[in-house]
Amino acid sequence: MQYAEPINRLIKSFAKLPGIGEKTATRLALFVLNTNREYAEEFASSLKAVKDSVGLCSRCMTFSDVDPCVICADAGRDKSQVCVVSDYKDMMAIEAFAGYRGAYHILHGNLAPLKGVGPDEIKLKELVERVASNGVNEVILATGFDAEGDATATYIAGIIKPYNVTITRIASGVPVGSFIEYMDPSTLGRAMEGRRTI
Repeated sequence: MQYAEPINRLIKSFAKLPGIGEKTATRLALFVLNTNREYAEEFASSLKAVKDSVGLCSRCMTFSDVDPCVICADAGRDKSQVCVVSDYKDMMAIEAFAGYRGAYHILHGNLAPLKGVGPDEIKLKELVERVASNGVNEVILATGFDAEGDATATYIAGIIKPYNVTITRIASGVPVGSFIEYMDPSTLGRAMEGRRTI
C-alpha cells in the first residue's frame, strides 16, 4: 500500500534510527499521525531542542547542554583520574554504578580500520591534550572487550605512555551470579588472567 508522501517521509526518517525496521517505522509514523497535535508538536520541539541546545563538553566530550558538563564541574570529583569510554551509554552505565567519583573522556567510537575509523575519527587528540596538560595521574581504559575495544585500549596505552601516567584497564571475567561451567573459554581466560589476591 502506498502512503501519502508526508507519511512516507516520516516512515523513512524513523527507519534511519538504529534497530528500527520498516514495519516498526511504519507503526511509529502511524502512531504520530493518530495522536493529538500537541503531542506531535512537543515531539518535534524535543527533537529540535536536542539538536539546538546539546553539544559536547569541551573537557570530557560528553553530550551536555552546559559547558563544562555537570560531571566536569563537580568539585567533588577526582579530576586526576580519567575513565576513558567508547560512548555516552558506557559513561551512563558507569555512573549508574555510583562507585566511581573521577572524571571521564568519551571517545565517540572505537578504532575500526576495516570500517574506516582511524584515530582522527574519534576523540583521541582531545584525550592526549588533556593528559599532556598535567593534572591527570591515572587513565582507566574502559572500552569494550571485543576486538575493536581491545585495539582501542592498546592504542591509547601506547600514545599516552610517554606522559608518565598510570594506565589501568577495567577487569573482565566471570559475571556475578553466573556459573563457571557455562562460561566461554575467552571469558574464563580473562578471569584467570585478571585474578587478584584476597
